Amino acid sequence: MVSDKQNPTPATLTAPETAKTEPHDEHHDWKPSVNPWWVAASVMLSTFMVVLDSSVANVALPHIAGNLSASNDESTWVLTSYLVSNAIMLPASGWIARRIGRKRLMMISILVFTGASLLCGMAPTMPLLIVARVLQGMGGGGMQPLAQSILLESFPPRQHGTAMAVYGMGIVVAPIIGPTLGGWITDSYSWRWIFYINLPVGLLALLMANTFLEDPPYLRQAFKGAIDYLGFGLMALWLGTLQLVLDKGQEADWFRSPWICWTMAASVAALAAFIVREFTAHDPIVQMKVFANRDFAVGTTVAVLYGFTLYGVTALLPLFLQTLLGYSATDSGLAVSPRGIGSILSMVLVGMLVNKIDSRILLAFGCVLIAASTFALSRLNLEIGMSSVVWPNILNGFSGGFLFVPLTTLTMGRLSKQQIGNAAGIYNLTRNIGGSIGIATVTTMLVRGAQTHQNDLAGNLTTSTPLAAMAYEGLMGRFHIAGATQTLAGEQALGAMYRAMQQQAALLAYADNFRIMTGLMIVCLPLLLLFHKPQKHEGPQPEVHAE
Repeated sequence: MVSDKQNPTPATLTAPETAKTEPHDEHHDWKPSVNPWWVAASVMLSTFMVVLDSSVANVALPHIAGNLSASNDESTWVLTSYLVSNAIMLPASGWIARRIGRKRLMMISILVFTGASLLCGMAPTMPLLIVARVLQGMGGGGMQPLAQSILLESFPPRQHGTAMAVYGMGIVVAPIIGPTLGGWITDSYSWRWIFYINLPVGLLALLMANTFLEDPPYLRQAFKGAIDYLGFGLMALWLGTLQLVLDKGQEADWFRSPWICWTMAASVAALAAFIVREFTAHDPIVQMKVFANRDFAVGTTVAVLYGFTLYGVTALLPLFLQTLLGYSATDSGLAVSPRGIGSILSMVLVGMLVNKIDSRILLAFGCVLIAASTFALSRLNLEIGMSSVVWPNILNGFSGGFLFVPLTTLTMGRLSKQQIGNAAGIYNLTRNIGGSIGIATVTTMLVRGAQTHQNDLAGNLTTSTPLAAMAYEGLMGRFHIAGATQTLAGEQALGAMYRAMQQQAALLAYADNFRIMTGLMIVCLPLLLLFHKPQKHEGPQPEVHAE
């Protein structure tokens, strides 16, 4: 049974007979003094800024590298450093909020993120920019789980799905406009302005947070326990080494590289030590016991698979369009951007349906939609038009609302209020880890798969193969008519056939990756049966049991 004994307060220490009831009643009686939609607007603005900035910086990397006299490999640390510090703060945000309050932590996070954005724009060298990005990641890392826990506390349980849908609309819009906005600012002004634009937004978010956010009674008295320095250090070592392996693994040929092997061993050892520490510490920085709740354990598993698929599609499709179909960056963006239209439509629709239809049904429908979209992408070829890419993208985006909203509400639905802040950080971390693993996996499989398919195709591309011989003779004739000598025409024909074979091998590798992601979403379907039936929230919630 999940009770308030995990986080003892003076009430639980002095009045043990009422420890199980008073915080529980306080949980249901409390509501913010302002309209909760003002609270939603406040947290959405801050998280919109963070999500926008994570995507807006990607397109500016070549400009940053050139301006700061750095290589392209060095410029990727602008992204990696942000991701590592961001990942560390995700699970730590719940523990920090228990000590200083969610409102105070949200305001500090906004202030740190905004100040670090100013430092990023002013950075004269690459090392200083990386340091500023670490600070920016620390500021931004806690905002998303904080926003979710604040929303779940500020709205009554029957409105959780609607609140998550409205919040999700802001989260999905930012990545859509981010690359376009970042490219326009970089081309029209300077890459530094992609960071400077955070200043007015950050100041407005800080003002709104100060005005509309407030902590519930149980968080207004900070905990006085000792800081879990060891747990935080082990978590930082685990996540930092894991992100390093995922970022540089393919470049270093994975486990054929000794330093990758040692780094991965350090990550696994740090994770094992971290888990032991968090189960034995008196006031752990991450409360791992939340995984005893069956819905949360299932939800985080599905979140990993969803993150793998979501980030995998996002990474593969622009590469496919630009490297195989010859799309420009602008045309590639136009082909991918309709995904956001589908996301917005589904968020609106799910916001109306989530309180009327079993969330497990909505989630299953979302899994089927995203599986259908990735299967459609696996059937693309080199002769398609843009519409063949746009419609699967719209379908892929439309699935987002049916996954994001029900998965969040089901995963958190049976947790006590004291657990929500900690659980939101873990939930977001698992989804991001799934995304990092997904990007690393599909990138590796794309390279290795193309090599495998090329070897298979080359075995059938011989002079004894009738179709290959006819193609060779035809190409050689065309080059010869164009003015090439017989010998040169033969070489050009072989070169053209080899390039075509490489394209087909790469196409088959893309198709393999999309089919794997289709399979992952199908695997999610039986997992959904493990969720409890959603509770009806017509009155006070029953006491929550962990299973």
